[in-house]
Amino acid sequence: MAAQRWIMHMDMDAFFASIEQLDDPSLRGKPIIVGGEHRGVVSTCSYEARKFGVRSAMPISEARRRCPHGVYIRPRLRRYAEMSALVRETIARFSPLVEMASVDEAYLDATGLERLFGPVEEMGLQLKQAVREATGGLTCSVGIAPVKFLAKISSEQRKPDGLFMLRPEEVPAFLHDLPVRAVPGVGRQFAAALAQMGVKSCGEVSRYSEEFWKRKFGKAGQVLWARAQGIDPREVVPWTAPKSESAEVTLDEDTRDLDILRTWLMRHAERVGTSLRRHGLAGRTITLKIKYADFRQITRQVTLPQRVNSTKTIYDTAKDILDSVELADRVRLIGVGVSGFEEGGPSQLSLLPPKEPEKDESRRGKLDKAVDALRARYGREAVVRGRLFEAHGEGDDRKAASQAERMEADKLRK
Repeated sequence: MAAQRWIMHMDMDAFFASIEQLDDPSLRGKPIIVGGEHRGVVSTCSYEARKFGVRSAMPISEARRRCPHGVYIRPRLRRYAEMSALVRETIARFSPLVEMASVDEAYLDATGLERLFGPVEEMGLQLKQAVREATGGLTCSVGIAPVKFLAKISSEQRKPDGLFMLRPEEVPAFLHDLPVRAVPGVGRQFAAALAQMGVKSCGEVSRYSEEFWKRKFGKAGQVLWARAQGIDPREVVPWTAPKSESAEVTLDEDTRDLDILRTWLMRHAERVGTSLRRHGLAGRTITLKIKYADFRQITRQVTLPQRVNSTKTIYDTAKDILDSVELADRVRLIGVGVSGFEEGGPSQLSLLPPKEPEKDESRRGKLDKAVDALRARYGREAVVRGRLFEAHGEGDDRKAASQAERMEADKLRK
């Protein structure tokens, strides 16, 4: 008889805020909000702040309204990445199949590991203790279930510092009253559409056939029906090739000033290009993201004839896309992304004139390699590209660098 399948979901408790409280004990017990300043969003917050209604992804302005006495802290992405690596190394000792879902959560396949760790529930307790010891006191919550999405939901049941195990025979009753909004992948709009149909729980989803949901919502409807039955065939995948690399920033002030926007494009191109080169990646599709003052958002992209990772090529392409856009309002957020890492794929006309692209990319690659080496040895500010000086001067460029450090931690979570 095949062994019972067990999936474990480990989720760090208020990860960024907990790190801040760990590093500065005077912050313990206080409402901590990690995120941008007056223009950004909340990356995460302590449980003390959540009592006031503060939540992740909430605008900082709203968080300040709800919790004016909170302690607001700029993200320290390097420190969070360092702690995430410690967590990853620790949980890898428990299973050969570990999938990092984000910087602070992971899935483990615990099937058949009872001979090593005892009952799966005991394994979960051992994992929690190991994470606490490795990080110097950080806690995590663990959910254990027969399938992936139920393991993730289970980890939310006893937060913080909890463990919840859902056995196969308990699944039908658990799902019957489970709100559809709790199912991973069911967003606000999907939940609202379901509510209009009078469907608010997984039990109510099961009143209709799979074919009904397929006709109503297509693939999303089929997945919803399967989840309502407790079906999730997805395996724990130890590593997934990245699909894109991006950087974005919410500006301190809304602007139409193209010089300011181009300067940020260069800043983003540097960050994205450096990351791509460090990981040996290159992509063909460059995407520009703009969010206006009224929160309308647009994206525009160009697919190049070859894969690239040079800062100059990424910047030139993004700048040309920006120049082709007639700005409908002042810009609140601007971002740049690179995707299309796979070989081949469809081509489309580039906004850039095809001036010996392979030769240009080779020359720019050599320059980037030299710049990367200097920065690795002497620090990021050892080499500053001329564009960043030309636009606002050295003082303002350092201010821009400081603003870049305040970018929301979404990139780190990907």
